[in-house]
Parts: sequence; C-alpha cells; structure tokens
Amino acid sequence: MGIKEYSNRRIPLLGQDNNALTWLIIINATVFILLNFLKIVYFFSEMPGDLFQHQIVDWFSLPASLEKLGSRPWTLVSYMFSHLGVWELISTLLWLWGFGYILQDLTGNSKLLPIYLYGGFVGGVFFLLTNNIFPVLALRVDYLPPMMGGSAAVMAVAVGTTTLAPEYRIFPLINGGIPLWVLTLIFVAIDYATIASASGGMAIAHLAGGAVGFLYIKQLGKGNDMGAWMTTFWNWGDGLFNPEKKEVGKSQKDTLYYKTSEPPYKKTPNITQQKLDDILDKINQDGYHMLTDEEKSFLKKASKEEL
Repeated sequence: MGIKEYSNRRIPLLGQDNNALTWLIIINATVFILLNFLKIVYFFSEMPGDLFQHQIVDWFSLPASLEKLGSRPWTLVSYMFSHLGVWELISTLLWLWGFGYILQDLTGNSKLLPIYLYGGFVGGVFFLLTNNIFPVLALRVDYLPPMMGGSAAVMAVAVGTTTLAPEYRIFPLINGGIPLWVLTLIFVAIDYATIASASGGMAIAHLAGGAVGFLYIKQLGKGNDMGAWMTTFWNWGDGLFNPEKKEVGKSQKDTLYYKTSEPPYKKTPNITQQKLDDILDKINQDGYHMLTDEEKSFLKKASKEEL
C-alpha cells in the first residue's frame, strides 16, 4: 500500500487528537480575536489611535530595531501567530490549511508544527538582520513597520510540502490538477519581486522561512528529523496533563492474552482490526516511510482482504 492509497483510507480530520494543523489554526484565530477585542475596547474608550499600537500591538509584533527587541524578545515567536486584518488572517489560514493538510497526509502529525515554528523563527531572525545590516534600511530602522503574521512560517510549510511532493496536484477539475510547485513558485516570486522596497526585510524573511522548509524535508529524507525533540517534549507534556493517555513503551507482558478482556479461547483472524489500527496510527503520527517491511506487507494483505 503506497502513500496515495493510504490517504484515501485515513484522512486527517481537524478534530483528530494531536492534530498540529488544528492547533495552529486555533492559536492564530484566538490571538486575532484577542487583539481585535482590545482594539474595539480602545476605540470605544475614545483613546488615541496610536495608543493601541504602542500599548498592545507592539508587544505582539516583531520590531525591526534590535534595541526594541531587547525589551520584548518573546515577539520573535508571538509575531508569527498575530494578525490584525481579517484578510491577512484568512490568507494565512488558507495557505496553511492547503499545504499543511497535504503535509500531514503524507508525513503524519509530527512534522507540521516544527516546520512552522522553525520557519517563523528563522524568518524573524532574517527580518532583523536585513533591517539592521543593510544601510538603506538600517538608517530608518526605527520607522520601519514591525512584522506580524505567519507568512514566513507558512512559506516554510509550503516549500517543505512542495519539496516532499512537487507533482502533488490540487483542483483536479482544472486540466487534471495544478502541481504544488506552480503555486509555490508564485508564492516565492511575489516575495522576490518586493525585496528591493521598504518591505524588503519582510520579503527576505519569507524566503528564509521557505529555505527552512526545504532544508527540513531534505534532512528528513536522510533520516534526520530536526523536529524530533519538539515531538518528544510535546508527548511528555501531554502525558503530564493527560494521565489517562495510553502509556508509551509498555512491556510485552502487559499485552499478553491473560491481561486482556477477551477470553483466551476466542479465535481471531491473522489480520486483526487492532493491528491494522495500530499501523494506521503509526502512519498518522510518523508517516508511511517509517513502516517496516513487515508492516507494509500487512497493509497490502489487509487491503486485499478488505478488513
């Protein structure tokens, strides 16, 4: 059974446990609602317009000035989840949903979040470096607008997904579908065309995020998962707050027949639903490429018998 066959059997749903795409959408939407609620409060309190910018937005967005960053270093992370404009949020979430869904379908739930965070963080670093190293921008760094939104992080997801499956097609009714590389090329070209402008720092940040997505997938192909520590940390934290979660690394004796609720004399088929579900869960978490030859053979046999 190949990845394409699997995707037809096991679709990653938004409400699924440990779905990184769900959490990213929820966090971005929640911060958007919070910022706009505060904006409404400031508006009806008849406060000056720039007061909301200085007292609220500046503590979420990434400043172009290194001096300002020193007083709010957390913005190197918070900026990638912060949106004020409705269309900015919709645009980010549409791109994230489109590419993130495909990435999770092909690699499981554990790769999207690290790529998003790495892309956003490196993009933020390049935004700061560009605005403070090049004189044409550094001379007016205190007046440059701060960086907000998940564009650099989403660029990492888009390029990473395209690197993994460049010929993956969407919108199949349009001449058999549009390859991912076409959409990503448009995405990259727009940023490339705006480098020589006042917003050049943001454009370079987006491209740097894309480079991270490319590097992550290339390293993953070599067996090096750059986000494995994030997955381990997440599972550890999830275990602390969810004591009912199934334990990882059970000893074999815990799964012997006399420990189960099934009677020992009950006949079971060679291909069991439980084993099939366990393998599908492994694909969902780590991707099809992590299966052993025995597990791939089992899936092939199960698909023929339509278990």
